[in-house]
Parts: sequence; structure tokens; C-alpha cells
Amino acid sequence: MPWILVVKRKFNAAHFLTDYHGSPEPLHGHTWEVELHIRADKLDGGGMGFDFVEIDNFLKEILPDYKLLNDLFDFSPSAENIAKWLYEKVKERYPSLQKVVVWETQNCGAEYFEL
Repeated sequence: MPWILVVKRKFNAAHFLTDYHGSPEPLHGHTWEVELHIRADKLDGGGMGFDFVEIDNFLKEILPDYKLLNDLFDFSPSAENIAKWLYEKVKERYPSLQKVVVWETQNCGAEYFEL
């Protein structure tokens, strides 16, 4: 029976949406929160599927902390697009990744997974 391991990490970044449905959206920032959901089919001798510290360190390396997201990506940096980008990046290192959730605020976020 598999386990789903969940690792969360926050980062701070600014953005503006380039094709917002309404008045132009000004530059603003968020404390984003990311959740990775990784499936582990077995546990090691210590009872762990993956090392949480290793996953967290990987997130530290790739998350765009204190950056302007519009300068980094060739897509509009919505929560949806960031979730997809992060999913693809993490999946290279952790092929059993099930989904990524990106929270733009405490109450609004986007989830990306493959069917």
C-alpha cells in the first residue's frame, strides 16, 4: 500500500498578470505556499519513503524566492501556471510526484496533476 508524503514550503515573490480579465493588474507580491505530494510505494529501514529534508532542500534551490516572476518566465505567472511549471520541474527529480498545490493566498490556490 502506498503513502503520500506532503512537503510544504513558502517563498516570497512579486508578479502581475499580463492578460487579466478586468482592469490592468498592478505589480504586487505574495507569500506563496507550495505543497508537493509524492507517492512512496515502500519505506526504507528507518521507516521513511523519502527524506523530507532532501525534498525541502531541493525546493529551496528551485523556488524563485524574492524575485519578480514576470522576469523569470515566458508565461503569465498565475498560480495555475506556476503549479504546472513546478510540477514538471519536481517530476524530473521525483518521478512518483502526484500533484503540486500552489497557494497564492491563504484562501486561493491552484493544484496541478496529470491524469
